[in-house]
Amino acid sequence: AQAAAASSAASAHTRIQMTPLSVCLLLSVLMFQPALAKVCNDYTRHGQDNSWFSGDNEKLPIMVLMPMNESALMSSISQGIEPAVQLAIQHIKESRNYKFSLITKIYDTECDNAKGLRAFFDAICYGPKHLMIFGGVCPSVTSIIAESLEGWNLVQLSFAATTPVLADKKKYPNFFRTVPSDNAVNPAVVKFLNFYNWSRVGTLTQDVQRFSEVRNDLTNELEKADIQIADTESFSNDPCVNVKKLKDNDVRIIIGQFDENLASKVFCCAYNLNMYGSKYQWIIPGWYQGNWWEQANSTNCTTRKLLTAMEGYIAVDFEPLSAKQVKGISGRTPKEYEREYSKELQQKGVEPSKYHGFAYDGIWVIAKTLTRVMDLLQHKERQDMHHNFTVDDREVGKLVLDVMNETNFYGVTGQVMFRNGERMGTIKFTQFQEGQEVKVGEYNAIADVLDLINNTMRFQGVEPPKDRTFVRLQRRNINVPLYSILSVITILGMLMAGAFLFFNIKNRNHRLIKMSSPYMNNLIILGGMLSYSSIFLFGLDGALVSDKEFEALCTVRTWILIVGYTTAFGAMFAKTWRVHAIFKNVKMKKKIIKDQKLLIIVGGMLLIDLCILICWQIVDPLKRTVEEYSLEADPQGQDIAIRPFLEHCENTHMTIWLGIVYAYKGLLMLFGCFLAWETRNVSIPALNDSKYIGMSVYNVGIMCIIGAAVSFLTRDQPNVQFCIVALVIIFCSTITLCLVFVPKFITMRTNPDAATQNRRLKFNTNQKKEDSKMSTSVTSVNQANTSRLDGLQSDNHRLRMKITELDKELEEVTMQLQDTPEKTPYIKQNHYGDVNNILSIRNFTDGKEGEKSILKNHLEQKPQAQWGSMDPSRINRGPLEDINSPEHIQRRLSLQLPILHHAYLPSIGGVDASCTSPNASPGSSPRHRHMPPSYRVMVSGL
Repeated sequence: AQAAAASSAASAHTRIQMTPLSVCLLLSVLMFQPALAKVCNDYTRHGQDNSWFSGDNEKLPIMVLMPMNESALMSSISQGIEPAVQLAIQHIKESRNYKFSLITKIYDTECDNAKGLRAFFDAICYGPKHLMIFGGVCPSVTSIIAESLEGWNLVQLSFAATTPVLADKKKYPNFFRTVPSDNAVNPAVVKFLNFYNWSRVGTLTQDVQRFSEVRNDLTNELEKADIQIADTESFSNDPCVNVKKLKDNDVRIIIGQFDENLASKVFCCAYNLNMYGSKYQWIIPGWYQGNWWEQANSTNCTTRKLLTAMEGYIAVDFEPLSAKQVKGISGRTPKEYEREYSKELQQKGVEPSKYHGFAYDGIWVIAKTLTRVMDLLQHKERQDMHHNFTVDDREVGKLVLDVMNETNFYGVTGQVMFRNGERMGTIKFTQFQEGQEVKVGEYNAIADVLDLINNTMRFQGVEPPKDRTFVRLQRRNINVPLYSILSVITILGMLMAGAFLFFNIKNRNHRLIKMSSPYMNNLIILGGMLSYSSIFLFGLDGALVSDKEFEALCTVRTWILIVGYTTAFGAMFAKTWRVHAIFKNVKMKKKIIKDQKLLIIVGGMLLIDLCILICWQIVDPLKRTVEEYSLEADPQGQDIAIRPFLEHCENTHMTIWLGIVYAYKGLLMLFGCFLAWETRNVSIPALNDSKYIGMSVYNVGIMCIIGAAVSFLTRDQPNVQFCIVALVIIFCSTITLCLVFVPKFITMRTNPDAATQNRRLKFNTNQKKEDSKMSTSVTSVNQANTSRLDGLQSDNHRLRMKITELDKELEEVTMQLQDTPEKTPYIKQNHYGDVNNILSIRNFTDGKEGEKSILKNHLEQKPQAQWGSMDPSRINRGPLEDINSPEHIQRRLSLQLPILHHAYLPSIGGVDASCTSPNASPGSSPRHRHMPPSYRVMVSGL
């Protein structure tokens, strides 16, 4: 019943569903079969036979449980184990250090739970009294038996059961194994990962309990070592989907837990997904059979493809024999033992087993354990005063358990030592190189040391693979050569603006510059220089300044550009508004608009800008934002990925604020266009910049629209964006400054007076066509008078030249009269004729009746007489008396003063003395108030 209860509990953890009732029925059938004449041993009476530890040369029976039937699963392991066991028993006898001899009785479990339980019960019931159990190959049978050992007070030592389930000491307290468990490789794997600084891995596990348990233990070990598990995948049959997920998650170091049948499928998928080579490292179990890829290849991949994908994988498994050639407890080195074992195999004609070394060391463990237990029992027996010392099986079992935990010796598999029943063995690392596995290192679990063999590890690349795609953030910054070139161009533009400023200040008192408002010109230049300076700020990014400074630059460069734009175009539009206000004055009242009022207008525009900018800064300030782009391959071919990122100046409601700024600037430009159109007919070049303003607004508008669109489309290309923005600013500022100042500079060098005069009288063919379409004009000349005006203009020019010549002659005559009056008897008759002509010209050009001279009155009284005709009563007078008479003096004064006044001043751009303002229209003068239109034209021309 006790065995049935123990076995039923163990069967719950196996794949064969065995209930406690079924186990009890099985054991009852086994125990009470009528065909068997044997009587089961009575294990209810413990400790009646103590001769086994007190005598010499005792034969101690050891129960050996293995699948011996060739048709049974894992029977090949057992066939190669028996020679190692017999060789160990022989060596124990030869050592002569033991007072007993071990007798092994093999019971065939056939790797079947029911048959294994029957074999175990037969050994207990009908066999000799076993002190220990040796064996346990199949995990399911071993786990059932091991769970019931505590009830039988027996200790089991396995040499081939590697399943991690048996490591649970609460369920299997009496179970030991000389072979490391499958979980024993996990600390070695973690040590290997740390050696190459791999801190990010992925797992690919076959959906089987054995591999799942190893994966769970590995997960705990990785978490303790602070190694990230990027992805955990498990599969049943087709691993390709899971392998693809590992690649998608950028897993480079892959730890696999699967058998050789599915390993070929895994590496076939890896080949198809290009998950091999210098960027990937596979770590798989190392207990596969030799050339497993040929025997287990059930994929559509050829052997060559599999070998290509497998190249460089790392296999991890326990070391079957120690690599250190040190004589162990048997007095033999591992190689010496291996030679003897090979001879035994040849004699019996069986295949070797990879567990033979652990079986050999296991027999030595049992020998040493029983020796130590016998010594303890003999010591207790000697201390018994009554000489009736007895010991039961429970106490013997406890002694065996304690002594097993103290085991420590050097065997053919290395140092044999147990920790909680688990063998602390040696784990080897092999690498698949050119079609074969090569040992590259080993891990000593007792010392927790990883020892890699020099120059044996070969990676596909020049260095070990990276555990992830290392992403290097790369700022998309502005190229220094591009920034330098545009900065030089900007400096040249600022120097040009400085030259214009110097020109404007130096000639500020010149009539041409003074009429064009030099203060407003200075503001235009200042706005242009502010716009130029913003280019330097737009070219600074995180590569040259810190993040905090970059965020400050976002605000500063925006303010500078907006203020510079408003300053330049605001001053230009203010000038145009003044011209518009003066020349569109319908009531023709005298209107004076000083520069202070224009400055106030520009200040108002700037105040609106400041209000917008301050609200922008307070409510939703510009901040530094980083935009990351998709990964790119390293141009130098390194195993890294480049993630470009770009810094922007943005805020939450960027569109709204830009819309407000664009709307305000657009209205300002529309207002400027309106003023330019309204003042297009003002004929004084020094005052009227409408044509240049229109050209500036057109160029700036077109360039801003194109620049904004292209800049938005190239926001992920900072070099292109900066180049476009800089060129737009440079072009707009340069065009604006040149259109304003270059014509003035050219006029100053060629004809400074022409710009300050009214050009309304200069007609050409196109102007005649335009005048014919207009109902009114400033000169009030209709189409019928065009030819007459052309003739009067040519006559006017000819008469002005004549006035200049006659004036010189008159001055010479006057000087002669003043210097030598006694030598001048009279004025030549032809001189009187010239003077008469001058007076006639003066009467033509001067229509002011209140200021007519005496000579004019004389001519009006005698229009038919020539000026040179003399009064008969004066012919007989003397020359001196006639010249100095009051009548002659008055005549000379009335002749000289008007000629000097009207002949000299118009030739230098002067106006009538009665005009109070140089900008006043000639028609508003009192002298021309009643003059016919044609004469007003002549006066204006003069």
